[in-house]
Amino acid sequence: NRLIRVRKSYMVSVIKKNFSEPDDTMKPPKAEVKLCNVGDVAAAKLTLQPGWSWSECIKPSVGGDSCQKRHVGTVISGSMAVKHDDGTEQVFKAGDVYLIEPGHDGWTVGDEPCIAHEFNSTWTQDLRK
Repeated sequence: NRLIRVRKSYMVSVIKKNFSEPDDTMKPPKAEVKLCNVGDVAAAKLTLQPGWSWSECIKPSVGGDSCQKRHVGTVISGSMAVKHDDGTEQVFKAGDVYLIEPGHDGWTVGDEPCIAHEFNSTWTQDLRK
């Protein structure tokens, strides 16, 4: 009989972070993005001011004809609209959960900020360039 020793690696089973103490904060025009890294997931809190749009506020720094990032999230308050390059258009309001594929423009709707939470927000890497 052979005794085999196995080295156990322990993973963190619970991670807690709060957007009041984010790992990073970015302030592109008319917006604030608070980012919390929780394991291999990036969670972002977006605050988009009235008048914010991807084409006017983000496009100048990243280029391209439309946003080429995927977004998965939920709207907490306010509302925003998205128009995809394929012509699909949708308005998201508080309580809505969304998946937006690459190839779109987005903008706030109304006179109040849109606050949303997104997950696996790799698009925030473009804001650091």
